[in-house]
Amino acid sequence: MGRDKYGHYTNDEGVELRTSTDKYGADHIDIYDSCPAENSDHGSIHINYDSNTGKGTIVDTTDGDKETTDTQCYLTSACIRYFQKNFDDNCYELRVLRWFRDNFVSKEDMTHYYEVAPIIVESINKEEKADIIYDYIYDNVVYYCVEQIEQGNYDVAYNRYKNSISILEEQFAKPVLINRFVKVLKLKTNN
Repeated sequence: MGRDKYGHYTNDEGVELRTSTDKYGADHIDIYDSCPAENSDHGSIHINYDSNTGKGTIVDTTDGDKETTDTQCYLTSACIRYFQKNFDDNCYELRVLRWFRDNFVSKEDMTHYYEVAPIIVESINKEEKADIIYDYIYDNVVYYCVEQIEQGNYDVAYNRYKNSISILEEQFAKPVLINRFVKVLKLKTNN
């Protein structure tokens, strides 16, 4: 991967990658099938993330239509599904996990989680049995980690957290990302 004359990263097929942080602190990753400055008829995927709120969107225009997906972390999604109508974004489990995140999780792991979690959520939400998957995540990640944190078993909680990311990324995020990049490459070769 090199840089084009505008300073943006591009690969040999002309797919362009840009990253930025806006004045409000929201992070953006933009992927174009060709340079938008030189080709007004381009497809793109925009990943927008606000680290202050943990919310984001993915905007996909690779097939010509604009498809927007709201995103959030899969741990919050599991809590939402578990508590259903009684969900509170400030529930005990999420407060404990946020405390743990702020005090024990490395910046690199947090960055990776916030990049991949929305894609995991998007993919799980398309599954016919999404509720069963979120129940599993709640029981085996959220509840388990909270229980371990309460007992002071921080390494055990951290390992479960990291392993869950790896497993869910492989199962749910990887196929979505491959599909998106294939779309971008197909558009590029068709132009």
